[in-house]
Amino acid sequence: MAPEQKQTRSEQRDAARAKAREMREAHKKSEKRRQLSIVAGVVSLVLGIGALVGWSIIANQPAPSLTPTNLIYDNGLRVGNGLKAFTSTVKPTTADVPVIKIYLDYQCPICQAFDVPNSSLIESKVSAGDWIIEYHPISFLDGRGSPNTYSSRAANAAICVSEYDPNKFAIFNDLLYANQPAEQTAGPENDKLVAFTQQVGVKNADKVATCINEKSFGEWIKSSTDKALNEVVPGTSLKVDGTPFIVVKGQKYSWNTAAELGSPARFEQWVTAAWAATN
Repeated sequence: MAPEQKQTRSEQRDAARAKAREMREAHKKSEKRRQLSIVAGVVSLVLGIGALVGWSIIANQPAPSLTPTNLIYDNGLRVGNGLKAFTSTVKPTTADVPVIKIYLDYQCPICQAFDVPNSSLIESKVSAGDWIIEYHPISFLDGRGSPNTYSSRAANAAICVSEYDPNKFAIFNDLLYANQPAEQTAGPENDKLVAFTQQVGVKNADKVATCINEKSFGEWIKSSTDKALNEVVPGTSLKVDGTPFIVVKGQKYSWNTAAELGSPARFEQWVTAAWAATN
């Protein structure tokens, strides 16, 4: 084997310079890869945060408010013969009988004071086809009588029933009044409202429960309430100035005492007289 030739000083310098260049190029490539990795990581993090923020915004958005399909009488639900609801395809009462419009708030104690003693009379007359009752659930007591918006939540629950099992509306209406919370208290939570719907045996119970928990008609209720309080009752010159607000053919039911408000005999006489006076 030939002996290894010793490099000259010039060759040693050239070799050292070449090695240094290789090291610098390798360092540059390594640094570039590191920077690209950092940029990719930052981009991925930003995209991930954006996705999380977007998901959070979507997840926390309230469900879109729906429009009831059965409250077709100036935002009211009519109930007639057999306590069956009027819909776009069903008219349970065809006779020319008194139509009693009632604007109500489920947190309103005066509404309860009217409903509890009078509901048996009303439902008996309606079920027999002698009267038609037109319910207008509104909500104006949120933040006053109900710290946790029971007024609008109860109205929403009632409209959910009207949407998915309208023939149960009348008895659900009575159940809400029978369980009305005291003024300036929180009132039943949504799970209790769902339990009430199950108590009356609603069909489509899962849909009703979802409707209640998502407050599906919340914005519609707000809009309907604003309209009821700021415009005249259709076909009359009257404005809703409190609840219960009860109208037959443009005439408003009034009372002076709790005894008058809670008297079924007095109410029946008034309905008969109001109807007769305008026909």
